Amino acid sequence: MNESFAVIGLGRFGMALAISLSESGKEVIGIDMDEERVREFRDYSDYAYVATSMSKKVLQEIGVQDCDVAIVCMGSQLETSILTTLNVINLGVKEVIAKATNDAHGEILEKLGAQVVYPEHDMALRLANKLINKQLVDFISLDSGIDISEIVVGNKMIGHSLIDLHVREKYHINIVELIQGKKVIVDIDPNYQFQVEDKVVLIGQSNHINKFLKHYEDK
Repeated sequence: MNESFAVIGLGRFGMALAISLSESGKEVIGIDMDEERVREFRDYSDYAYVATSMSKKVLQEIGVQDCDVAIVCMGSQLETSILTTLNVINLGVKEVIAKATNDAHGEILEKLGAQVVYPEHDMALRLANKLINKQLVDFISLDSGIDISEIVVGNKMIGHSLIDLHVREKYHINIVELIQGKKVIVDIDPNYQFQVEDKVVLIGQSNHINKFLKHYEDK
C-alpha cells in the first residue's frame, strides 16, 4: 500500500517537501492558511486544502488522521506549530514530524511526542562540512551521532582497495556503497582498487569519519 503524507504549512520548506513527496509518487495532502500557496500545490496534488485554522476539528475534516505520516512545517509560528502538532498527535497519526527553529521549540515538540527536525541548522551543518572537507559530496547526520557521508575518492585512495585501507580496523567506519557514474555497487569487492572519479558512501561516528577524511584528503 502506498504511504500517505500530510504536509501542514506550505512555506518554502513545506512546499519543497510536499512537491518532492508528490513527484516520487506518494499520496500527499497539502494544507495551508494561504490560498495562493495551496493553489500552487494543486499543480502537484489533488489533495490541497486551505485551512481557516489548524484546530483538531478542521484537520480531522480534511482527513489528516488517515495519513501514515504528518509533517508540521510551521516552525516560525511557534504557538501555531505547537498547537497543530498536539492536534495531529491527538488525532492518532502514526508518525508525526515537526519543524523546529531552536532547541527550546524542539524540546517542547519532542515532549508532545513528535520527531523534530531543524532544517536551517542541518543545512548550515552540511554546508560547513562541505567547506571543511573538499571531498565531501553530501552527508546525513543521524540522532545517534552516526554520519552517512558521500565523498569523492581522493588521490591517496586511488589504486588502493578496501583491504589496503583497513577502514574498519583503523577508523572504525564502513564503506557501504561504491558509486561509478550512475552505477551504485553495494556488494563491493574488497580487492577492487579505487579509480579516478569513484565516489564512496561511508557510515560511522562523525569523529571517525573526519579522522579518515583528514588522513586521505587531497592537499
